[in-house]
Amino acid sequence: MNKPLILVVEDDAPIKNLITTTLKTHDYKFLTAQNGETAIREITSHSPDIILLDLGLPDMDGVDLIKKVRTWSNVPIIVISARSEDADKIEALDAGADDYLTKPFSVEELLARVRVTQRRLAAMQVDTISAGSQFHNGSLTIDYAAGCAYLGKQELHLTPIEYKLLCLMARNVGKVLTHKFITQNIWGSSWDSDIASLRVFMATLRKKIEPDTDSPQFIQTHIGVGYRMIKVE
Repeated sequence: MNKPLILVVEDDAPIKNLITTTLKTHDYKFLTAQNGETAIREITSHSPDIILLDLGLPDMDGVDLIKKVRTWSNVPIIVISARSEDADKIEALDAGADDYLTKPFSVEELLARVRVTQRRLAAMQVDTISAGSQFHNGSLTIDYAAGCAYLGKQELHLTPIEYKLLCLMARNVGKVLTHKFITQNIWGSSWDSDIASLRVFMATLRKKIEPDTDSPQFIQTHIGVGYRMIKVE
């Protein structure tokens, strides 16, 4: 598997050095930017495969940068931030981030997230699902070949992680999937922070697919266990 080109957007020198040293040690190619303006220039000039993004940039908020990038690119964005509140995570994920790590973090976890993203990029390049293959559940449709999901005739604007989560639930419709099973399939591990991220992603996904989040039609929570996609008759 070819190593991706990674853009590190971080203005804190010690953190930037930790990340770049880790990437260099594991033979990843990388670029750096210490503010939003430079980051946009690097993205448009070099088309990185993955972006590692700090939210607290000196010239703009990282969430605003995500929104700008999402107007023209679906490049995977992994946020690395000291902001640990769920509201901050939801804001970044809603803006289009694919993953969220909170500082302090272990380099092993960072590398695991990069590897998962790398595998997803590789999978996107190989169409393993036959054209025309679709999943239908009530008003919910997943067009696997096109990589799109619809509620009725309205296309859902899902982040890559939300789409992957929805597909995992659909492939196991009617079954209760444990937190550990889901996090291992989505992130390749079962870190405590993955379970926290899962709750955030599930909340944002439900906001997009459930007509009434107080009375979910598609995804049922099994408290302390996991989630189940309900088969809609």
